[in-house]
Amino acid sequence: MGGVGKTTLLKKINNEFLTTSNDFEVVTWAVVSKSPDIEKIQQVIWNKLEIPRDKWETRSSREEKAAEILRVLKRKRFIMLLDDIWEGLDLLEMGVPRPDTENKSKIVLTTRSLDVCRQMKAQKSIEVECWESEDAWTLFQREVGEEILKSHPHILMLAKDVAEECKGLPLALVTLGRAMAAEKDPSNWDKVIQDLRKSPAEITGMEDKLFHRLKLSYDRLPDNASKSCFIYHSMFREDWEVFNILLVELWIGEGFLGEVHDIHEARDQGGKIIKTLKHACLLESSGSKEGRVKMHDVIRDMALWLYGEHGVKKNKILVYNKVARLDEDQETSKLRETEKISLWDMDVGKFPETLVCPNLKTLFVKKCHNLKKFPSGFFQFMLLLRVLDLSDNDNLSELPTGIGKLGALRYLNLSHTRIRELPIELKNLKNLMILIMDGMKSLEIIPQDMISSLISLKLFSIYESNITSGVEETVLEELESLNDISEISITICNALSFNKLKSSHKLQRCIRHLHLHKGGDVISLDLSSSFFKRTEHLKQLYISHCNKLKEVKINVERQGIHNDLTLPNKIAAREEYFHTLRAVFVEHCSKLLDLTWLVYAPYLERLYVEDCELIEEVIRDDSEVCEIKEKLDIFSRLKSLKLNRLPRLKSIYQHPLLFPSLEIIKVYECKGLRSLPFDSNTSNNSLKKIKGETSWWNQLKWNNETCKHSFTPYFQIHEAEAYSTDTEESETGSIDDVQEQPVSN
Repeated sequence: MGGVGKTTLLKKINNEFLTTSNDFEVVTWAVVSKSPDIEKIQQVIWNKLEIPRDKWETRSSREEKAAEILRVLKRKRFIMLLDDIWEGLDLLEMGVPRPDTENKSKIVLTTRSLDVCRQMKAQKSIEVECWESEDAWTLFQREVGEEILKSHPHILMLAKDVAEECKGLPLALVTLGRAMAAEKDPSNWDKVIQDLRKSPAEITGMEDKLFHRLKLSYDRLPDNASKSCFIYHSMFREDWEVFNILLVELWIGEGFLGEVHDIHEARDQGGKIIKTLKHACLLESSGSKEGRVKMHDVIRDMALWLYGEHGVKKNKILVYNKVARLDEDQETSKLRETEKISLWDMDVGKFPETLVCPNLKTLFVKKCHNLKKFPSGFFQFMLLLRVLDLSDNDNLSELPTGIGKLGALRYLNLSHTRIRELPIELKNLKNLMILIMDGMKSLEIIPQDMISSLISLKLFSIYESNITSGVEETVLEELESLNDISEISITICNALSFNKLKSSHKLQRCIRHLHLHKGGDVISLDLSSSFFKRTEHLKQLYISHCNKLKEVKINVERQGIHNDLTLPNKIAAREEYFHTLRAVFVEHCSKLLDLTWLVYAPYLERLYVEDCELIEEVIRDDSEVCEIKEKLDIFSRLKSLKLNRLPRLKSIYQHPLLFPSLEIIKVYECKGLRSLPFDSNTSNNSLKKIKGETSWWNQLKWNNETCKHSFTPYFQIHEAEAYSTDTEESETGSIDDVQEQPVSN
């Protein structure tokens, strides 16, 4: 990230080597910058090498100078400090030999891009992070000065608030500290706090000394799609962690990824953009949850400034936390130029009768827990709207019929609302590409022919939503009739619907997340391997409340061979048919005996099993499994294993497993589980923690004391963790394969 102190740190390193004795014969500092001048860098190196001037000046070409520098440096131990690199440099082009164990030289570089570190083949990359609160406050105090901080009794507390808004970014702390270094009026300090929260670019120094410097990272993004995707993140409120999958779906809806013909290719493209933004330090990974990203508050302020054309049109994007401000802006006609509105208001219960937003393209209304319905004319002056996210309004019970007039709409998210009936007018949304209705527990009525009327629909998700028998089959039939549909996530609650899915090759090819819920009288779930072969995009399988289900049977088929149980065919079938499945959740299946079929899921990353009373083994130790276990590397990709309330569980697997990817094991109320499938060959390279009750851990039996001592440091006591419900605030998109276990009915 720009402004975090990389150059300052490198200068300190340089000064330390110049002023103290060390083992390096040559210490060189060079600023590379965005457009590197190789000959200028060579000149800096020459100045340090004591090459005779006449010998240097006779070297007219860059190549000759490089050869001369290389000749000298090969015989010396050097440290070279290269600041502000924006793209990979060819060291030999400058005449710099690559450090090795023999010459013991060093090259230290600073960059905003992780890609540069990789291009330069850096042995170690260290991220310079923002400062902790205490250090940040010390820096801010130093810049403001003690005299100002003591000039009025209120200023000290106000100054701490200003420093807090900088979120530990040194450049912001220095810029604001110097701007306030002569300010003795508390009211002006208070105004700065308000401006930081509303219009930070208006504060002295923020635009020219901060935003323009941070903007260099934005300018270096490879294309307009990456730039649009970066700015888009500013629509989320400060410090918000967003699921990668949700972000990409929104980008598709906005049209940032171009004309989308294949939703899966668009996902791949979006994933690459997220990686690009992270490598440029414009987005950062969530520290607490996998598969989410967030944006530093100051970077977010810069993004808002960019979208507002450097502050000239600051109303193009408006983020509200109070609906009252929306009313005020409507009265001043501010909304007429607005293109994006994001509203997060816990207390709002009522909206204006209508919003006159002729240029509005994106509307988020989220986390408004008192909102029950919108006024009938609310959407009538938003005819350019492309993205509408109404998710997580958990008391929203109906939609106005006027929503059917949003003819340009491409993305609609109604997840986790209490809407009981979808208005028939939704069938008019002929450009709708993405419809997400996850976790709609109150949903009962989807008008007939509504889904089939959405002729542009590519992604449909109704995961963990309650739709009644009859409606479920109709939805599947209508989805099958759509020409462009390519991704479906769905909960199926009856045998008729499941048989419909098994009989439709088209639907199978579209399934991403499949939830089998309340399976009625199903005793055995027979899945042919050809079914899994056709479900080539299936990422997640969730089986819940199937109280009579005893087994999941996989009928292994090979072309021209049925039930050929020879070892080569078993192994080949495993690789061929189940290569996309990443997560399996099984809960409240009281008759289920085991999950041995999982040996044919070689890339499984997450397995969560809970409240299955009769399970004694996760993988049964039968002759078939024993025959192939050495070749199959059972659970070789598994990252997370959670077992909860399995009173008869005695074994995960009878024999030790390697677990090369395992990061987390959580075991609760599994008193019969007396051993883990570990031995001295089991890897703990990836392991982060083993969580469970102290009583369970103490009664575990180990192959030997060495094995026990190897894994004991990873154990964490957690007596009463709520296993199945993730209470942390989360974002709602179509459910991702990296999320925690979904919450069942």
